[in-house]
Amino acid sequence: MQPFPSKNVFGGALEPCSRGPVTGFYRDGRCATGYDDQGMHTVCAELTREFLDFSLARGNDLITPVPEFGFPGLEAGDRWCLCAARWLEAYRAGAAPGVFLRATHEETLAVIPLDILKEHARDPAD
Repeated sequence: MQPFPSKNVFGGALEPCSRGPVTGFYRDGRCATGYDDQGMHTVCAELTREFLDFSLARGNDLITPVPEFGFPGLEAGDRWCLCAARWLEAYRAGAAPGVFLRATHEETLAVIPLDILKEHARDPAD
């Protein structure tokens, strides 16, 4: 598992998203990605109950803990690396959570335009 170079949507260093709970495809707290990350877990989001319910309705339960896989279950206010396509789906449904742009991987821009991400920014825009 080899990640791509880790740059954020502004071309700077990719900042950590969350270490409590530990997130990221590589479980290193960052929204890094690579060829083996088929879901492209690159959007650092601050979860909302609305998004968690939306995701659950789409068949991805992020709420229920799964201890055997080290998954604590998530709640509103947690930061988590989301799949870019799922975040965009939630955006189109009016359920997109906030985004930390400096912790969102630049590969996200292949799926979501920067101006849309900026609409949901939780950190100051560059």
